[in-house]
Amino acid sequence: MTTPRADVAVDEAAADPVKRLSSDERRRQILVAALAVFGARGYEGATTDEVARAAGVSQPYVVRLFGSKENLYLATIDDALSRMLAGFRAALAADDPERPAGKRIGQAYVDLLEVRGLHQTLANAYLMGSHPVIGPAARRGFAAVWRFFRDELGLGADEARVFMAEGMLISTMIGLRLVDDYGSDPQITELFRSCFPTEMPHILDLVPRGTERW
Repeated sequence: MTTPRADVAVDEAAADPVKRLSSDERRRQILVAALAVFGARGYEGATTDEVARAAGVSQPYVVRLFGSKENLYLATIDDALSRMLAGFRAALAADDPERPAGKRIGQAYVDLLEVRGLHQTLANAYLMGSHPVIGPAARRGFAAVWRFFRDELGLGADEARVFMAEGMLISTMIGLRLVDDYGSDPQITELFRSCFPTEMPHILDLVPRGTERW
């Protein structure tokens, strides 16, 4: 099921007065928007007002639920990591003898591009190691992904390193919005086709462009 795009999120309660969202549903709506906004702006560049507008709620409501931008960011990176590891574990548990576990995990990572900003939010968090609160949380999350590859998938250290390096490459490509140069720059075109050999039409429709806000 495709996750709703934050740039088209609306205040559902306002759109349909009969339906009022619970606080948990509203929290989920805000986190979807926060992934997109933090993914595009980073922690320093984003504001709770931008997240609120992307979610279709008021800025005071965001602050009431999360307390501060720092708390919202911590909840957002926790959500991103939880989604990622849940996707990996579901792929690992899938019964598909025609595709090895590593291929299924790689596909799960690509499928998470459906969640706008997820990969870029994590990549931004990994640059904040000096932050006294966010740094430790980001390190714990990074270590959890490494442990998944080593302990649950059962990869050797070199294989786990390759998996994580390829994931970071994809995150960098999406964050740079290199898709704008696909088809016009031969090197970028080659890079995309190497990373997504069987899914280019889907990827080209999915990843954010340079002109998109989030």
